[in-house]
Order: sequence, then structure tokens, then C-alpha cells
Amino acid sequence: MLTLIHTADWHLGQSFHGQERHTEHRAFLDWLLETLVERDADALLVAGDIFDVVNPSLRAQELLYDFIVTAHERLPKLDIVMIAGNHDSGNRIELPAPLMRRLGTHALGRVNWLDDGQLDAERLLVPLTDSDAQTRAWCLALPFLRPAEVTGHHLGGKPGDQEESAESAKTPRNEYVEGITHVHQQLFAAARERREPGQALVAMSHAHLHGAQVSESSERPIVIGGEESISAGLFPAEIAYVALGHLHRAQQVGEPRIRYSGSPLPLDFSEVDYPHQVVEVRLSGDALHGTETIPVPRPVAMQRIGPAPLDAVLASLAALEDDPALPRERWPWLQVSVMLDAPVPDLRARVEAALDGKAMRLLRLTRRLPDIDREAPKTRVTLEEMGPQRLFELTWKAHWGEPPGPDVMADFNQLQQQVLDSDATDDARAESHP
Repeated sequence: MLTLIHTADWHLGQSFHGQERHTEHRAFLDWLLETLVERDADALLVAGDIFDVVNPSLRAQELLYDFIVTAHERLPKLDIVMIAGNHDSGNRIELPAPLMRRLGTHALGRVNWLDDGQLDAERLLVPLTDSDAQTRAWCLALPFLRPAEVTGHHLGGKPGDQEESAESAKTPRNEYVEGITHVHQQLFAAARERREPGQALVAMSHAHLHGAQVSESSERPIVIGGEESISAGLFPAEIAYVALGHLHRAQQVGEPRIRYSGSPLPLDFSEVDYPHQVVEVRLSGDALHGTETIPVPRPVAMQRIGPAPLDAVLASLAALEDDPALPRERWPWLQVSVMLDAPVPDLRARVEAALDGKAMRLLRLTRRLPDIDREAPKTRVTLEEMGPQRLFELTWKAHWGEPPGPDVMADFNQLQQQVLDSDATDDARAESHP
């Protein structure tokens, strides 16, 4: 029996409404390490979005590397396989790869193509070994695929090829999805050739699958706002388990062997009620023996009050139970939403007065005022809360009188990802050439 732990979407270094979450991430990684030891795990699979931004802080990077070193000290035979997600810099993830391999860790950030236009699949096939160092399974570790890495390759082309054809005239969305499909298929074919009888195949991918439930408040569209989603049918039955990352809600897609582990911590107040967890995967021979979800304890509580009238909100705040013995970094995060009939200039002061002396951290206060057109109440948001995509949509509509179409949003999201990739590439070059 081979035992794997599947997790994803750590988002180390996340700034939560302007507040750092180092204490929470440290607590999760400490718990994860104890879980790996308790379950006597053979491998840890981390399916992308390890960091929250492409240029993570030194403190966030320290969390990751300290975890890897400590895990190797306590579990010398543990295999760790991690892939880059759309929030990560592929270059950064791979930069310390030679050193990490000495610690039993395989870090895959990008796909490479050979001179003949074929996928360099060998580097993406990671052996998973048991306590006797025998290879019992192969992990098909496929990092997040950016359009520039895959478009054109499913036509048999090479980087830079721009030949016109009926195929190349397809929409960017179709070409991107076909490129993703082509990469997966080449990797599956290489794994079939590499495996020996009795060895399982485990696919790990950072992607959006059709029919999976999305957290709209905190998940950045991968490329073109969900239109890039792929079918779960892409993974053939011979793949014993599919370890997915990107969506923060833990869920299976179609069948028990295809799963998103979800994020281990809520990344937005809208995710407070998600079943945050990691997944234990047990393989017997080349087949899935079973899975078990392991709830992740929440090191810092999150609470929401409202939306409700001001008097009701103040009463709820006064009735909140707190623990004064908690250190400040463990005080619960709090979101308050107030429904008003008219503006209340001293609203924040009144809310803060109701919280005076309580071990709570007010992170977000929203106001809901009646709309003169009797439409749904509108909530005032900051630019940080709105995000670049929504700001672009509103600006476009204000200028042209109608919302941007799918093609415009496709171009915008692709441009946004290119900017992020460019920043990450420049940063990685700076680090490698001091």
C-alpha cells in the first residue's frame, strides 16, 4: 500500500485585507508535518499556488523551505512533489530544484519542448517510492500551463511558428484548451511507456475542470475567466488518482479518483464555511484503494456579522464571545456588514466601540444603503477588494455603454497574466545574476 497526502493552494504570503497571515500558514505547515508523520505518508503532492504572488516575500519563501528541510529530517524517505500554479512563478519554483532534489523534493514550474516540437515528458515523470525505496507509482507532475507554452504545439509546431491554417484560425480559447489537452495526452503516453506492471499512475495538474464549483471572490481566472476549463474525461481510467489544484473548495469532479483538495485555509470571508482539508490517498498496486479527507484545524477563526440593521449588528458584536488569553496574532478575523436607511458618518467608530476590549480584529466593514432605483442593494468596495478584472469591466462599460465581450476579456486576462509572468521572469533573472 502506498500512502499519499494531496494538498494545494497554500498561497503562502497572502495579504488578507492588508494583514499578513504568517502565523496561520506556519500553524498549517506544522500541522501538516505532524499529519505526514502520523499517517506514515510515502509522498506529499502539492498541486500548485504554493505562493500567493509571483514575487513572494522572503518570509513566505522561508516558510516553504523550512518545511521541506524539516520534513526531510523527520521523514527521510518522503517524496515531495510540487508544481507551480497560476499565482506562482514557474522560474522561482524551479530555481532551487537541484538543491531540493537532495531533500527528496521535486519542484516543477514549467514545461519544456524538445527540438522536434515534442513535449519533454521525462522531466515531468516523478517516481513515488515506498519505505523500501521501490517505485510503486509515477506522478505525472504538470505545472500550470500558460498560453505561450502550449498554443501551437498541438499543431505540431515549434515555438515561434505562426503559419496560417484552418486550425490556427480558431479562437484563442479553443487553441489554448487543445494545447492543454495535447500536453496531457503526450504526458500520458510517456507514462505508459515508463511504468512497469503493478505501478500506479497519479496525475497532478493545476487547472479548471468543467462542472467544478468556483469561489468567485478569491480565485483569479486562469486565463479567460473559466472559458479555459477542461473536461474531466481527459483523464483516462488507467490514471488511478488525479490530484488537482486551483479551486479553493474541496470537491470531487465526476468520480472519487478526480479531486480538488481545496485550500487549507479560507482565503476570503466567502470561504469561511468551506470544508478545508487535505486528502489521504491510498494506492494498492496500480489501482486506487481509497481516499480519506482530513480536516485542517483553523488556527485563526473567522467570523461574519450581518448583513443586518445597525442596532442588530451592535447587539451581535456586544454578544460575541472572545478569549482574552489568546495572543494577538491568534485573534479572530471579523467582517461586519451593516444595512442602513441613511448614511451614518460615525459608523466605524460605533462598531469599534462595540468591540472595545474584545480580542477581535475587524478587517472589513461594509455598508448597504437603499438604492434609488429599487434594485439590489449595492456594497461599497475598495479597489483592492474589486480587483483588476472587475475594475476593467466597469471602466469599459462606462466608456462604451456596454460590458466587454468574451473576446475582450480573453485579451485582458491574457495580458494580465503576461504582466505577472514578466515580473516573475525579471525577478528570477535578477536573483540568478546578482
